Amino acid sequence: MMSPSGFRHGRIVAQLTHALVQHVKEGRLGIVTGAETGFRLGRDPDTVRAPDVALVRTERVPPVEPSGFFEGAPDLAVEVLSPGDRVGEVSAKIQDWLAAGCRLVWVVDPAARCVTQYRSRSEIALLTAAETLAGGDVVPGFSLPVSEIF
Repeated sequence: MMSPSGFRHGRIVAQLTHALVQHVKEGRLGIVTGAETGFRLGRDPDTVRAPDVALVRTERVPPVEPSGFFEGAPDLAVEVLSPGDRVGEVSAKIQDWLAAGCRLVWVVDPAARCVTQYRSRSEIALLTAAETLAGGDVVPGFSLPVSEIF
């Protein structure tokens, strides 16, 4: 059982979701999902993760929309940190996303007002409020000043 997110967390998730939905819809790039959408990353044992925001690119969207968990990782997973998050747990989530084939992970840190972008376990970039978050080849054409997230 997880406790509800705080107000700031919810506002940041909504801000990012809105920006991504607008861009993805305009470019017909795929489907953006909201918080608590489950992605089955593995079986035996089942591993299901639910990012705060996710994108599945058009070419990976099944012809029949699943009513249950999406099988596999999204192309983009966004995690917004909460005050009670533990470094080890967040690190485990990032590793799970990348190991399952997620191409881009954004970890948003409201306290530090920064975003850490993971393309792989070795390709990591820290973006400050003075920089711009970009979608690269995963979300082509998407850009958002990090300062606008907060």
